[in-house]
Amino acid sequence: MIDGVAIDSKTTGKKDQNPASGTRRTRRVRMTGAERREQLLDVGRTLFAERGFEGTSVEEIAAKAGVSKPVVYEHFGGKEGLYAVVVDREMRQLLDMVTGALTAGHPRELLEQAAFALLDYIDSYTDGFRILVRDSPVAQSTGTFASLISDIATQVEDILGLEFKARGFDPKLAPLYAQALVGMVALTGQWWLDVRRPKKAEVAAHLVNLAWHGLDGLEPKPRLVGHRRS
Repeated sequence: MIDGVAIDSKTTGKKDQNPASGTRRTRRVRMTGAERREQLLDVGRTLFAERGFEGTSVEEIAAKAGVSKPVVYEHFGGKEGLYAVVVDREMRQLLDMVTGALTAGHPRELLEQAAFALLDYIDSYTDGFRILVRDSPVAQSTGTFASLISDIATQVEDILGLEFKARGFDPKLAPLYAQALVGMVALTGQWWLDVRRPKKAEVAAHLVNLAWHGLDGLEPKPRLVGHRRS
């Protein structure tokens, strides 16, 4: 068996028969430690997204992975350790997507890119986002959704600081505006996760519309200025 798939003599071309009975026997290949660890992370990620940390047990993780409970403890020390690794991976994935998206020079296009990056993450890593928006029982080691938003806002803060300085505004206010902008996008994304309407590009356009123009200057039909259209 490779990754849970049985290999028999018909598949491999090798004879593996019991002389006494004449029946074929399957040959099982054990997962490596690294493969088993990844399997447990995938299983845990799915269960945590569906049921949350409290609603998921080590017994369920082990049963879903087809192993005994001690195997989970051997790799992660328990449910808390597995959860911490899952959360840490998701946080790094989202941060990488946001920071990697900020490439344009114009502030409005940068805002579009940040909005798209978060919505892309929600779209492609839905289970991960569901996990991140829950309160973490191991906040000291992996952080919560609030601390994740703070990490992303720090990336945006530097850009806003330069813009504030160039336009004669107090750059010390950049952190406040960064938190407000990122928080607005993140909470809207949390709502959009369930409704999935309107389309991603339209959501991004409206978010940028509010952030860029304010309520007083909202465009009735906001447009995107960057190259991204979906």
